[in-house]
Amino acid sequence: MAFAVKSLPSLNKVYNGSCRAAYSIFRQSVARTSLVQTAQKYCYSTEAPNRPKITESLTNIQSLERTAQSLAQEMLEKKRLEEEQQEEEEQKKHREQTKKFMKYSFIVFSTMTGLGLSYIIYELGKPTFDEHGNIIEDEFSNLPYYEKIYKRLRRELNYYTKLIQEPSRPKLLPDPFKYPYIQPPYTLVLEVKDLLLCPDWTYETGWRFKKRPYVDEFLEAVAPPQFEIVIYTAEQGMNLFPILDALDPNGYIMYRLFRDATRFTDGHHVKDLAALNRDLSKVIVVDWDDESIKYYPENTLKLKRWTGDDNDKTLYHLAAFLKTISLTNVEDVREVLNYYREFDDPLKAFRENQRKLLEQLEEENKTQKESGKHLTSRWTPSFLRNR
Repeated sequence: MAFAVKSLPSLNKVYNGSCRAAYSIFRQSVARTSLVQTAQKYCYSTEAPNRPKITESLTNIQSLERTAQSLAQEMLEKKRLEEEQQEEEEQKKHREQTKKFMKYSFIVFSTMTGLGLSYIIYELGKPTFDEHGNIIEDEFSNLPYYEKIYKRLRRELNYYTKLIQEPSRPKLLPDPFKYPYIQPPYTLVLEVKDLLLCPDWTYETGWRFKKRPYVDEFLEAVAPPQFEIVIYTAEQGMNLFPILDALDPNGYIMYRLFRDATRFTDGHHVKDLAALNRDLSKVIVVDWDDESIKYYPENTLKLKRWTGDDNDKTLYHLAAFLKTISLTNVEDVREVLNYYREFDDPLKAFRENQRKLLEQLEEENKTQKESGKHLTSRWTPSFLRNR
């Protein structure tokens, strides 16, 4: 017992020593484990206080992108404003240059116009001279200087105005032929554009003049000596001369009158039949334009304007109408034309009248044949009566 009590301090020291050793061993491993866990926690934990989060980094990147975009837009806007300002300055300079150019051009034009008008007034207002250089007296010679210049100028302007407005000559056609030459009894005045020809355009040929159906047969049917064919149009002669040469190779058209032969009134070129030098009771005008024939409607057979229809038969029926007038020797064609002027389509009305006339003639022939048969049946030869 005493030995046991004495040995307790020794055992206590041994126990304490072994415990310290064991504690040191376990403490060392625990410390290592905590260090590794701490490293892992630092590396992989998203809750570390000093490490930036992924969402925060993405937010920062987006904010940087927005900042870059805003800076780029500001630079572009600044560049655009600079370009607009530069362009405006260039336009301003161009407007100033244009304004100066227009100003100087107007000055030059006004000067030239003034000089030209002054020269025209001087030329038209001065007196006329003979071959020896002496002044020829006129009705204005005794007037004051400025007054006689004004009246001479007005006289010359009236002359040129009449030259433009009135036909180029008082007699557009020569005098009718005398015997032994043959003068056709009727004068047929025809428009060319949209009556005999029509402007036409295609991809293959471009612009050309298209002939109306039956135009060749029509010209041959009404050719002299039945009608004196005259082309009377407001078109320019230099344009239509080669076209008419190709249209009428046989020479059925006797005369050609163009714009210079018309009378210009109210902005329109009007055909002046009084200047044709022909008896108006024998003149027939075929046209579609009311303005060009407004002074002589009683001599006009108005037709519809041709627009290029290939199935048109107007000229065929017109030839029959004109030949009927020629064959019946109408004394005054104006009576016939006034009658058919009441219809919208005079040729259709003419065909209808012809049809009724043929039916009437057939009925009369039938009646005459029936009356002839009746008389024949009542008559018998004398040598048959005694039987």
